[in-house]
Amino acid sequence: MTINIKKCALEDSRQLQEISYETFNETFKHQNSPENMNAYLEKAFNLKQLEKELANISSQFLFVYFNNEVAGYLKVNTDDAQSEEMDEESLEIERIYIKNKFQKHGLGKYLLNHAIEIAMERNKKKIWLGVWEKNENAIAFYKKMGFVQTGAHSFFMGDEEQIDYIMTKTLI
Repeated sequence: MTINIKKCALEDSRQLQEISYETFNETFKHQNSPENMNAYLEKAFNLKQLEKELANISSQFLFVYFNNEVAGYLKVNTDDAQSEEMDEESLEIERIYIKNKFQKHGLGKYLLNHAIEIAMERNKKKIWLGVWEKNENAIAFYKKMGFVQTGAHSFFMGDEEQIDYIMTKTLI
């Protein structure tokens, strides 16, 4: 079993789009209407949007490979790329997705630890993320990894307003 990580570049935008669609569908399709899923996928993962995010110096995408196959990805944000207004000592984990067939191999923990390394290299004092209140497996995972709920915010899936818990982990 080999696990590798690779920073995404602009030329990876199509592959990033494919894995974004696949992992988001696997995670949320069964709990949302097809209309709202399609609206969100088109807004969040169209090529123009992904290329804009890839070009942002305050964001970073990383593919994780399991036995040389792309198994998932991580997106972290700092400064004004964060999806909520946070202080300059914060790093956001905006996305951390693993394909279903690669779950239970420690890849989520691997990506989370990599995000912590990035935060420490950039002298950040905390990392945070938003997680859907109904995503019980993810909430349990983040709690196990030392995150605590520090707030909540609205997240729109198409025209449906949902609640994301804001979970934070202090690094110092």
